[in-house]
Amino acid sequence: MVKVSGKIFDLKLFGKLMAFIKPFKATYYFVMFAAILLSVSSTLTPYLLKVTVDDYITPRDYTGMQLFVGLMLVTLLLEVLFQFLFVFYANWLGQKVIKDLRVKLFDKIIHFKMAYFDKTAVGRLVTRAVSDIETIASIFSQGLFMIIADLLKMILVIVVMLYVNWRLSLIVFSVLPVILYATRLFQKSMKKAFEEVRLQVANLNSFVQERISGIKIVQLFHREKIEYDNFVAINEKHKQAWLKTVWFNSIFFPVAEISSSVTIGLLVWYGGVNVISSGAVSLGTIFLFIQMSQMLFRPLRQIADKFNSLQMGMVAADRIFGILETESNIEDKGRFCPTELKGDIQLKKLGFSYLPGEPVLKEISLDIKAGETIAIVGATGAGKSTIINLLSRFYEFDSGDITIDGTSIRSYDLQTLRKHVSVVLQDVFLFADSLYNNITLFNPTITRAQVIQASKKIGVHDFIQSLPEGYDYNVKERGVMLSSGQRQLIAFLRAYLSDPTILVLDEATSSVDSYSEEIIQRAIDTLTKGKTSIVIAHRLATVKNADRIVVMDQGQIVEVGTHKELLKVTQGHYTKLYEVQFADVLYA
Repeated sequence: MVKVSGKIFDLKLFGKLMAFIKPFKATYYFVMFAAILLSVSSTLTPYLLKVTVDDYITPRDYTGMQLFVGLMLVTLLLEVLFQFLFVFYANWLGQKVIKDLRVKLFDKIIHFKMAYFDKTAVGRLVTRAVSDIETIASIFSQGLFMIIADLLKMILVIVVMLYVNWRLSLIVFSVLPVILYATRLFQKSMKKAFEEVRLQVANLNSFVQERISGIKIVQLFHREKIEYDNFVAINEKHKQAWLKTVWFNSIFFPVAEISSSVTIGLLVWYGGVNVISSGAVSLGTIFLFIQMSQMLFRPLRQIADKFNSLQMGMVAADRIFGILETESNIEDKGRFCPTELKGDIQLKKLGFSYLPGEPVLKEISLDIKAGETIAIVGATGAGKSTIINLLSRFYEFDSGDITIDGTSIRSYDLQTLRKHVSVVLQDVFLFADSLYNNITLFNPTITRAQVIQASKKIGVHDFIQSLPEGYDYNVKERGVMLSSGQRQLIAFLRAYLSDPTILVLDEATSSVDSYSEEIIQRAIDTLTKGKTSIVIAHRLATVKNADRIVVMDQGQIVEVGTHKELLKVTQGHYTKLYEVQFADVLYA
């Protein structure tokens, strides 16, 4: 993750953000032009008032006064028009930019290695993709362009003031350093405060997301009070982070208001004395300077406020680009895209470790023939599921190789490889959508007729038809409306429709009852027919039917054979597992 720069405004980071404006250059330049017109029109109004007071109201020239009042009205209408165009298109540009940025961020996230998600909280990623992205929009809608418009207005005000009366200008400028210094301190303090705010928002989102996802564990182990107390503590940190910003605002804005009031008092005093004594300063000039001093100080106060939005947006952008610049993708340089595979698999001295120096697989070798069903068993942590993760290229192996039909899986196009390898996991994930969409995963090549035909072959059609809306039944988040066995059957149907060459069942029957297991076993028999199948299981029925059983222990293959052959090995690993499980369960 890129560290947040200590600078008040990071030009390098801003340059990265500006790259997303390129498709909308015309709008960008139009907004800048509108900012210039807005500055000119808003500055012109008080000058017209000065001329009206000095040249027409004081001499009582009512005919000329009507003309200038009309000019002021036209100028005011133009200012309203330019303000509308400026605000609308600045916001429009911001929404376009964050839309493209969010798409790029999501695309980046879904291509990360599994190792990245092992170390990164889901709640933080949700914060980045939702609230942080929205905060970036404020750079354009409330920050950057508003600040530019205000700066242009201030420059024009200063020029006009110097042109009209340099002595009165010096009075205004004498107070200006105080506000400038206060603004600079405010900006520095707010930057640090907003970094803390974003951190606490991410922590809060992550905490809430995890506890809601694991609500069953929270309630099952009576952790409601503990988690409530933890939430109160995190929420307190969140509150304190925001209170820092409130504190800085409450100091800065009164200082700015007092400075503005002092300036007006000095202008009235000095100008009034001159009007009465010598007439060197006209009444219209005093009106002009009072208005323009406000136009000079108000943008300063607003710039500080808008700088808050800009700072929050820049902090959010820093976090977003931290993800976008993270290199954690599976290398997809393979160009081999076969339409069909035989399904021969070879593991050649395969080595892998999740953590450096702690090998999970230790140079294992295994040949799996096309159409063969292999069962992998062993104690927890033996490395069974790791083999599946490497075969699907969720992780990159450290040494050795995995080949399919004699070609390294690294030479395959990643999408093609995963198209030919289908995995059914123990924990089946279903989206909050219809059963039909969860089965097809929005694959346009799969028709409803194919889904129904496949479900009949697998043996789940009757179960689906018994649901209130059949195939259109909404299973809700994570499929909570279905039992674990029903979810498992849907996963089998999903795998069957993908028509893989290689099928992997990773403890697919470990959490279902005996009745569901019988249905699932029939589904497995249909599913594995004619396919190269790797079954990780602890249910004895599944293991007995395998062509070969591979026994693993501490990252190594220790035994290979059929069920009967392995039981003949006295004091063998498989025999011990069988004796421990007796005749029902074989823990994997």
